[in-house]
Amino acid sequence: MAQPSKTPSSAERPGAGKAIAVLTSGGDAQGMNAAVRAVVRVGISLGTKVYFVHEGYQGLVDGGENIKEASWECVSMMLQLGGTVIGSARCQDFRTREGRLKAARNLVKRGITNLCVIGGDGSLTGADTFRAEWSSLLAELLKTGGITAEEAKSSSHLNIVGMVGSIDNDFCGTDMTIGTDSALHRIMEIVDAITTTAQSHQRTFVLEVMGRHCGYLALVTSLACGADWVFIPESPPEDDWEDHLCRRLTETRLGGSRLNIIIVAEGAIDRHGKAITADDIKNLVVKRLGYDTRVTILGHVQRGGTPSAFDRILGSRMGVEAVMALLEGTPDTPACVVSLSGNQAVRLPLMECVQVTKDVTTAMNEGRFDDALKLRGRSFQNNWNVYKLLAHIRPPPTKSGYTLAVMNVGAPAAGMNAAVRSTVRIGLIHGHRMLAVHDGFEGFALGMVEEIGWDKVGGWTGLGGSKLGTKRTLPKKYFEEISAAINNFGIHGLIIIGGFEAFMGSLELLEGRAKYEELCIPLCVIPATVSNNVPGSDFSIGADTALNTITTTCDRIKQSAAGTKRRVFIIETMGGYCGYLATMAGLAGGADAAYIFEEHFSIRDLQMNVEHLTQKMKTTVKRGLVLRNEHCNENYTTDFIYNLYSEEGKGIFDCRKNVLGHMQQGGTPTPFDRNFGTKMGAKSVAWITGKIKECSRHGRIFANTADSACLLGMRKRSLVFQPLTELKEQTDFVHRIPKEQWWLKLRPILKILAKYSIELDTSEKAHLEHVTRKRVSLESHI
Repeated sequence: MAQPSKTPSSAERPGAGKAIAVLTSGGDAQGMNAAVRAVVRVGISLGTKVYFVHEGYQGLVDGGENIKEASWECVSMMLQLGGTVIGSARCQDFRTREGRLKAARNLVKRGITNLCVIGGDGSLTGADTFRAEWSSLLAELLKTGGITAEEAKSSSHLNIVGMVGSIDNDFCGTDMTIGTDSALHRIMEIVDAITTTAQSHQRTFVLEVMGRHCGYLALVTSLACGADWVFIPESPPEDDWEDHLCRRLTETRLGGSRLNIIIVAEGAIDRHGKAITADDIKNLVVKRLGYDTRVTILGHVQRGGTPSAFDRILGSRMGVEAVMALLEGTPDTPACVVSLSGNQAVRLPLMECVQVTKDVTTAMNEGRFDDALKLRGRSFQNNWNVYKLLAHIRPPPTKSGYTLAVMNVGAPAAGMNAAVRSTVRIGLIHGHRMLAVHDGFEGFALGMVEEIGWDKVGGWTGLGGSKLGTKRTLPKKYFEEISAAINNFGIHGLIIIGGFEAFMGSLELLEGRAKYEELCIPLCVIPATVSNNVPGSDFSIGADTALNTITTTCDRIKQSAAGTKRRVFIIETMGGYCGYLATMAGLAGGADAAYIFEEHFSIRDLQMNVEHLTQKMKTTVKRGLVLRNEHCNENYTTDFIYNLYSEEGKGIFDCRKNVLGHMQQGGTPTPFDRNFGTKMGAKSVAWITGKIKECSRHGRIFANTADSACLLGMRKRSLVFQPLTELKEQTDFVHRIPKEQWWLKLRPILKILAKYSIELDTSEKAHLEHVTRKRVSLESHI
């Protein structure tokens, strides 16, 4: 663990003598508070004065008590709060030059030359205008005696960095905006609740979600709940959509479904620009089909509630990056927006992003809907392409002649069922015969294999655990039986969804190819485990759900500690030897320390942490949270750390411990895990179909090359297939973890936010990138 080293003198620190103001503007979004907290704490740790601007740009114009210096303690307990603690407001005054003059004077008088704006494209455009005018505003203030010549000189240029806070995810250039993931959580909670009542009464529900100009929430919700139809502004339906919709609903009912879900974005339109409302759709369904149909308009509930773990981590990471960008800024640096691409922080020129965002609206207004989809970016296009495929209710009459099998291996993980559903349905759309293998490799050996159809997997996206059943057993001892099963059922390709055992078992199947010809079939592994320890992928299905479960528990525990005062909680998380859950939950829950196997710690580090908490108890923040990965150290067990903290904290704080156990594997899958599982399933079927054709000789499949057995993983910014044999080199098999793990670079952020004096690792510093006009991606052929 990081040791609280001697704090460098303020003159030595990179932010010495500088001041940053942070404001939130426009609509609120969950996760904004995490970003504000990170800006304050990282700024202070680097020697910078940080100021809150209350009530957005209005506070900047009004000045006075609206601009206050922030302290370390004043951002405590902000992480788990929705909305924005420092307030937001629409501001007409700032749109006028007179208003901007007042704002400039308020900043100059406090020596603030760095502004961090968290808001939507309107808020960020306003910040850029302010920066462009800065010199002329100063000249005017100097002329009228509003500021002195000395003040004008010391404030000669203004640096601007933006973070996008918007639940609509409507800002081009960034994969996810702060608040989007939390909004999806709120929507999915409601969709899941509605689904149960709809099934009871055989109802059709029409849900209207936010997104006046952007269909992202509607689209991802539809993917995550398996909706029958979605209306988004970027891609209006064809002119005969009423007939098509009614036919679709009738077919799903005839297929045995007791409910229909239709998702509509509030900005949905037809090809002629006419609005399509939830009531229009309800009236159509009632009139044509006579179904019992209800409308639910979600409204501002989507903005509310506590932020998801993803949004807290996103806000924290972006806050750190924003401070770094401001302190490195020069008069020549363009105003930038910090954002996330894949899992990498990037800096993008603010006005380029704003321009592309405006281009989307222009394209939609001009009826160029294909261009609008392209401009939204690769991630949006992939979601749309997968949704369109899954929405095809009728598999083709012509069959491919191929048989694919799908199975789960390892421990259950939320999102596995979404991946199986997608695999089965996309397989059927390709014309394949689809088989489900029950109870992993053991079930395979026992012949527990059955054909699985379209309707059988209906409603699976929202179910936790594994409907197929899963076991940790490896296949080596069953080669003969598994080979016989492959032969008996005529299997041409195998998709294995699971954790480290799925990876290990697949490697064993490869070894068996030399002896058993039946094992020479294409093979694809989709990582699904709460531990996130499978090599070849930055994320595994199920890890996000587990992370949210831990984060929610941490929130409740912190609340309890805040009530009793002077209490430290020690929480044990799952993950085997992989510290992903402990580290990320530490970031999302505002932990004081997170002990993991990958980062060695000694008794001296433990002692330092106790001293650190002792100092903390003297401040206004009288509680502590310590996370420990289950296998971080065989001697420093959870009980040992609890006993040590209890003994050393006597008279200063008392301790409690909590072992979370298997609750981390359970629960309803998060929107991320449903969406990720759905896309992974679709992509794996497309790949394996190509491989079967490639390996087909005279009607027989023979696949024995390294690239015929791959793992599909998320690497930095894209989904890639990697040969399993290549991944062997990247794996620590003793501890069942990859040799290199990207999230370890986030640990310094956790420590700085907990007030440890350490150096920030800036080796992978985000450089300014340009927003290229995105064309149809390579992934869109799935």
